Amino acid sequence: MNITSEQPKIIVIGSSSIDLVLNTANLPQPNETVMAEKSESFFGGKGANQAVATSRLGASTYFIGAVGMDPFGQQILRNLVDEGVNVGYVVEIEEAATGTAYVVAAKGVNSIVVVPASNYCLEPQHVAEAEKFFTTADLVLIQLEIPMDVVEYTAELVKNNGKKMGIYASPAKPLSVEIIENSSFIVAKSNELSIIFGDEPREQILRKYPNKLFVRDDTNSTTYFNGTEMKYYRNDHDSVLHKMGMGDAFTSGFAVALCHGNSIDDCVKFGNDVSLKVTKNRGSQSGLPYLKDIIAG
Repeated sequence: MNITSEQPKIIVIGSSSIDLVLNTANLPQPNETVMAEKSESFFGGKGANQAVATSRLGASTYFIGAVGMDPFGQQILRNLVDEGVNVGYVVEIEEAATGTAYVVAAKGVNSIVVVPASNYCLEPQHVAEAEKFFTTADLVLIQLEIPMDVVEYTAELVKNNGKKMGIYASPAKPLSVEIIENSSFIVAKSNELSIIFGDEPREQILRKYPNKLFVRDDTNSTTYFNGTEMKYYRNDHDSVLHKMGMGDAFTSGFAVALCHGNSIDDCVKFGNDVSLKVTKNRGSQSGLPYLKDIIAG
């Protein structure tokens, strides 16, 4: 694994939210009421998670997103600034609340309901206003908790500027041929491949996108096709304690490693190492490691 002296410039376009977590003994069944053992709140949203993750891993990170003009929005902006993220192109939406996610966590399983709110107010024109950053960026990261016309516009902007783009295809939605072609890499959950790529066998889908599609499982495993053979990498501890944010952490680690010119194998390993770290703390951002934490092992 090679970390150069250069600081990669990464633009993250995506969602931000406050995650409200209820810890229960069991997940409630239909028409059932359960008592929560405790409630917690954390910073979240796949875009904000990746912005914080890449910044902690040594990137110069710019975040483009939308928050409401409410206390949650101000908390998110302050947190991003504290994490060293440039928020100059985060828009504040007067007519919408800041995004929230409601999580019920029981026995290592999460049930999540996301309220996009201001995240769905992000528009292509907001990305266009930050186009000057694209000319000098090393890589653009995007996820699917924002409107698809923003994703499509970003993919075209990336292509026009000759830049790399990584997509964490979650929550799963069908991806157009143009978005797939304009992506340098795509991260997807194993149980959502059919939604994204259509109803084909998993191995057949992987073989279509050598060294581009990386399929993730909850065990912190990554599967991909390198053009010759199927590759599988997994590292976990006895119990993956907290699964929130693992995909964002992997995507961010992979992106940073790629910016430093590493091989695909090393990018996958680095992404897995970052993802493993995040499982040791509650919340999607709490356990995100700093570069020194990964290098030190």
